[in-house]
Amino acid sequence: MADYHQSDVLIIGSGAAGLTAALNLADRCKVTVLAKGRLDEGSTAWAQGGIAAVLEPGDTFESHIEDTMIAGAGLNDRATVEFVIESAPAAIERLAKLGVPFNMDGNMPHLTREGGHSHRRIVHVDDATGLAVQVALQRAAEAHPNITLVPDMAAIDLATSRHEERYSGAGNVWGVYAVNRTTGHVELFTARATILATGGAGRTYLFSTAPRGATGDGIAMAWRAGCRVSNMEFMQFHPTCLYNLEVKNFLITEAVRGEGGRLLIPETGYRFMPDFDERAELAPRDIVARAIDHEIKRLGLDYVHLDISHRGPEFVKEHFPNIHEKLLGLGIDMTKEPIPVVPAQHYTCGGIVIDLHGKTDLPGLYAAGECSESGLHGANRLASNSLLECFVFGEAAARHILEHWADLPAPPVIRPWDESRVEDSDEEVVIKQNWTEIRRFMWNYVGIVRTTKRLERAQHRIRLLTDEVNDYYGHFRVTPDLIELRNLLQTAELIVRSALHRHESRGLHYTLDYPEMLPEAVDTILVP
Repeated sequence: MADYHQSDVLIIGSGAAGLTAALNLADRCKVTVLAKGRLDEGSTAWAQGGIAAVLEPGDTFESHIEDTMIAGAGLNDRATVEFVIESAPAAIERLAKLGVPFNMDGNMPHLTREGGHSHRRIVHVDDATGLAVQVALQRAAEAHPNITLVPDMAAIDLATSRHEERYSGAGNVWGVYAVNRTTGHVELFTARATILATGGAGRTYLFSTAPRGATGDGIAMAWRAGCRVSNMEFMQFHPTCLYNLEVKNFLITEAVRGEGGRLLIPETGYRFMPDFDERAELAPRDIVARAIDHEIKRLGLDYVHLDISHRGPEFVKEHFPNIHEKLLGLGIDMTKEPIPVVPAQHYTCGGIVIDLHGKTDLPGLYAAGECSESGLHGANRLASNSLLECFVFGEAAARHILEHWADLPAPPVIRPWDESRVEDSDEEVVIKQNWTEIRRFMWNYVGIVRTTKRLERAQHRIRLLTDEVNDYYGHFRVTPDLIELRNLLQTAELIVRSALHRHESRGLHYTLDYPEMLPEAVDTILVP
């Protein structure tokens, strides 16, 4: 039947983590990669900054490890941090071999600097690194005969031992049920090993730099299947997202501040960051985002100004060609005037608990990239460590699968999807309404600054919506929008539950009720 597909390894997600894993597996396995929309629609293509690696003379692994641990407010797992950072130079080299055209200084990559780093260590392709990486990985994957890339497949749930024709409680993962966006049919994809590379959960928030598909799908699916989830309260907000009602989620890269951009109050032009931190605009993201949030709320502003016009037109155009051009199209000339910016949700630091091989709690299931919690980021991700994590863990998962291939059993017979008792929905408006409601109360109650009362309000609303969505899900045929709404709601519930559990302020989790940091750093681990 056309609705059943089998391969050796199934990868859900076609960004940096998923494609890295696929390319590392494909010489020995048949690999299927599912994308929810277009293959290049994930977060990878949006990453402006770059990839952090120790390449500058005088820089050391120890220093990069230290910077990562300081940013992560002591919650990082040191073994993971060492593993990822020591793998970075080799990862960059492999990307260069795949044809990523890094900016060069003679025969060395050109390095830029970002907040929280004590050295210049960001390799980049102008201000559009992620796009160059996505193009190179996708080109290589499309050219490989053992890789099948399947766009427009919205994963609904993992197929586990519970879905075997002969039911078993073993908890093995055998693949996924996914709805084909073109036909509306639910198809079953099975494999000996499944890798979740589904990205983050940014779209739980009203303002986010994440692409539309970042609805926490992998995290919610893994949780429903029985995986532990960790540190979901740590949502990173990027301090400087363009404030423009027409253009959602255009990011103004950290490097603008790295190269001398200043944050100012509109009208007065007052530079406020030195009042909050001696590093001023180069303080870590959480401090900068909280400072902007504080000034916006205190003065009732819609945005603050980010100004780099004092560096001169040639400098600005040379360093930020894409941002300069995009802003010109919106009537803003950043060589002459400031850019209006607001903080926006930017990165999900928590996720599915994995080990150094990308293994989750369930046999046959791996995870890599933003959907996972490896211990690299702790309570706050250091700039440009995220693409790096995708390459290192995509490869680690692939390596572990190949080394243990003999131990991975072939999938048994899995029951097909049953939609005999459901009908087509006549109430699409319910989905839209609930989606908007979640994003608004998450922004207002579970945002940059939190209180117990706000979190409890959010939790109450999540309970009401969950009943409504579950009822809807039970009666109507699944659509990609309904799947995303269900996952958004599940992810929001995990974020709020984790935030209520943490009685301190650490890294990205800042609550007015517990402003102090406790002496001991403890992960928030939720068990299904």
